[in-house]
Amino acid sequence: MKIRHVLLASVLNTSMVTANAQDAHTQHHQPAQDSRVILELSPDERAMILEEMRLFLDGVQIMTGALAKPDMAAVAQAARGMGQKMVHEIPPALRAKLPQEFRQKGFSVHRDFDQIALDADSLQDVSHSLNQLSATLQKCVSCHATYQIQTPYLNDHH
Repeated sequence: MKIRHVLLASVLNTSMVTANAQDAHTQHHQPAQDSRVILELSPDERAMILEEMRLFLDGVQIMTGALAKPDMAAVAQAARGMGQKMVHEIPPALRAKLPQEFRQKGFSVHRDFDQIALDADSLQDVSHSLNQLSATLQKCVSCHATYQIQTPYLNDHH
């Protein structure tokens, strides 16, 4: 009997959320304004930063797959590939164009991946590595919520 009440409450709640979402969608025809800080970069610079982000995403996917097995050597290898060694691949001129907070978050993320690699090798603890990865990904989420990368060409066509 209690399960039936919980199930019914869940269905009603889902219906109400869906109805509210539909109402909100019909009431707001204007897209939300993007208030993130614009990092204005050349097309090549933008491509370089976006490629690094794709490498991070690929590395995180490899890490999560390895954590599921668990293959801690593969976790460490993937994390090491996203560590401080990646920092040296960004040209100094591009690095100088980026805001200090952006650079600090980036360096912090690279250091985090180096630490994840060290701990994965030494501790062999899936839960510990997942907690570290979660904390690191929160930095990524924070940065993506703060900044957007555009080129002057893209800005001229908005």
